[in-house]
Amino acid sequence: MADLHFTDAVATDGEKAAVDLALGENSGLSLEGERVVRGGASRRRGLRHLLLPALHALQKESGWISPGGLNYVSEVLQVPPAESYGVASFYEMFRVDTEPGHDDDVVHVCIDAACRIDGADDLIASLEREGKHVHRSPCLGQCERPPAVFIQGRKKPDLVPADDDPFELPQAGDEGLRLLKRVGVVDPTSLESYREHGGYEALTKAIDMGADEVLAAITDSGLSGRGGAAFPTGIKWTAVRDAEGDEKHIVANCDESEPGTFKDRLVMENDPFALVEAMTIAAVTTGATNGWIYIRGEYPQATGRLENAIAQARDAGLLGDDVAGTGKAFHLEVRRGAGAYICGEETALFNSLEGFRGEPRNKPPFPTTNGLFDQPTVINNPETLLNILPIVLDGAEAYRSVGTDGSPGTRLFCVSGRVATPGLYEHAFGATLGEIIESAGGASGQVQAVLLGGAAGSFVTADSMDLPLTLEATREAGTTLGSGVVMVFNDDDDMADVCQRIAEFFKNESCGQCVPCRVGAIRQHEMIVAIGDRPMPADKRELHEDMVQVMADASICGLGHTAASAIKSALALGLIGANQ
Repeated sequence: MADLHFTDAVATDGEKAAVDLALGENSGLSLEGERVVRGGASRRRGLRHLLLPALHALQKESGWISPGGLNYVSEVLQVPPAESYGVASFYEMFRVDTEPGHDDDVVHVCIDAACRIDGADDLIASLEREGKHVHRSPCLGQCERPPAVFIQGRKKPDLVPADDDPFELPQAGDEGLRLLKRVGVVDPTSLESYREHGGYEALTKAIDMGADEVLAAITDSGLSGRGGAAFPTGIKWTAVRDAEGDEKHIVANCDESEPGTFKDRLVMENDPFALVEAMTIAAVTTGATNGWIYIRGEYPQATGRLENAIAQARDAGLLGDDVAGTGKAFHLEVRRGAGAYICGEETALFNSLEGFRGEPRNKPPFPTTNGLFDQPTVINNPETLLNILPIVLDGAEAYRSVGTDGSPGTRLFCVSGRVATPGLYEHAFGATLGEIIESAGGASGQVQAVLLGGAAGSFVTADSMDLPLTLEATREAGTTLGSGVVMVFNDDDDMADVCQRIAEFFKNESCGQCVPCRVGAIRQHEMIVAIGDRPMPADKRELHEDMVQVMADASICGLGHTAASAIKSALALGLIGANQ
């Protein structure tokens, strides 16, 4: 346990070198002995925002956050050791209390729903028999290839085991694709390949159009956020453009941790330049000079490809002090999270980027005026940003030519579970649930339930196959599109076990900052475990309803608001807690 003062523990030479390298790569800092020399752009806000990169360096070097290493990082960044420890101990991927043994690799195996019903327990047992250090992990964002594994290595690259075959999009060749048309087609490591397939035409056109025309096109298109909240993108960008502030930021929320969601990973791995281009359009449109891609730490391939894309774009004059000859500056960095679902909440993400625990902030004020570093900030998830490219190139009217009036455009759906071909699919808003499942080869077995929107979403049954998947239709039906999850369960699946794991997930992932969520998530899990596959007594059901309402009304952020949504729907539909 760390204290406010420094202990006598000393970092190894290897730990010091690893930290120094990480800080220099991320910030333009040079470390000469104990003297910190500042460099780089004026956008830097002190040194504390470099805490996560430094902790990642320690974890990689030594396999844990040692007391000596923590002291060194705290001294260099001028952060009290107790606060550095508090940040390090917040994250799933950091080890703070146990020095690693001889096996330097930690094998993370997902135990959430898609992997749970497809062999996760058997895989864990097999790995443990082999003597592997196994960590039972929340969703790893690989739901299309369960059971998912992520290997966290020491002094070597982290990796996600992958098939030997090259990636192939299930809808490859479909002329209706907008957001996925380059996935599996372009070389994701080559700027030249991206440009051969229309890359950076949208940036060129956006510069010619000017900010007012770009903002008008985005607003007229009806584009809304694809992370779950569905906030109008044009309103957000316009507010940041009009906000007062010496510096403004563009943040891509790539901390894709919602169980069942993997769309952003596949896009970042297979079309990374598109995200970089879209963020650059956001910057020249809103006047932002700073860009941050906050990506979950369990996405090593996506991280590497984004870093490569940024480097090539910078070398080509498409990032830096003079973007594409406009005289406008835009500097872009990738920052890795470290395993915390709550950091998908935008203000918790800001706190994490700034070097604090990933705990949400009260709103207002809102990010458009007081976001990252308390400055005006656009924050969107990758799918939202990808939509900017066709809107700029083809115009709002063409964008609205598919979908519905209330939900224009297309949507990415993460189809997993009991279907013939799990994977990422793009459909126009308005396609029915049944059509989306059929596009994935149809259900395997008799459909018992479908989870829409992820663990924070809700269950529907086979009676909902004609439900149009639009914002308005799902809202009217009392469910949600959320992050685009469509997870299918058949009659062979134990829904009591699935729901117990969902309840456990929220119990573990609550940051604990507010009482309604901290206590409510624990009590919900206890209740669901207690009933098992038996009926839920009327008094317990009434208690759960009261608790759900309190969590929704009084929690600081969306985690508490939605932590009971799936469980509530499962109870209402008789998937659990019903008379058998």
